[in-house]
Amino acid sequence: MSKLGRSRTSIRIQDRLIDELIGISRGVIADGEVDEREAIFLGQWIEQHREVAGKWPVNVLYARLTEMLKDGILSKTEQRELLATLRDITGGDTAYDQQKSTTLPLDRPAPDIAFEGSVFCLTGRFVFGSLIECEETIAELGGVVVQNPTADTDYLVIGELGSPDWIHATFGRSIERAVELQQSGHGPKIVSEEHWVNQLAA
Repeated sequence: MSKLGRSRTSIRIQDRLIDELIGISRGVIADGEVDEREAIFLGQWIEQHREVAGKWPVNVLYARLTEMLKDGILSKTEQRELLATLRDITGGDTAYDQQKSTTLPLDRPAPDIAFEGSVFCLTGRFVFGSLIECEETIAELGGVVVQNPTADTDYLVIGELGSPDWIHATFGRSIERAVELQQSGHGPKIVSEEHWVNQLAA
């Protein structure tokens, strides 16, 4: 098999594994709760499939599980947070994901993100964490976050993975304003949360 063929096969296997994890996660949250045993099981599944541990959205879920379980206890607050994360990750389907990728005005190809000295605007809900957590992460890397995009904004990051109502909830003024600014030649680069998270580790 050629190198390209092996690469395509590897990608297909990774996609199947991610689909499998999403299916498992749907089963875990079917009763509206996530207990410690289920959280440990999810963490162990990811550790047994290291080839997707660094892939979106597994990387976000694995980081959260590792942080939550480092003391060996999943508190009630952590259970609620993990439930919310799993709901975000499992909320969509393939048809929706395809629609999302063609509907949102994301920059293509996705640009490299320089954090130091850059101005960011965040819109939507983020699987990575709360808006405050996202803002703190950007600040730690030397960036600045503003509430609304302007001609001085470098990046608009669109959050939220997989919610059926996502596009209606967040395809609003911030995104429209960013597109208008781009059309005038002074707009921010528009990127997805997935790309933003992957750039954090780049």
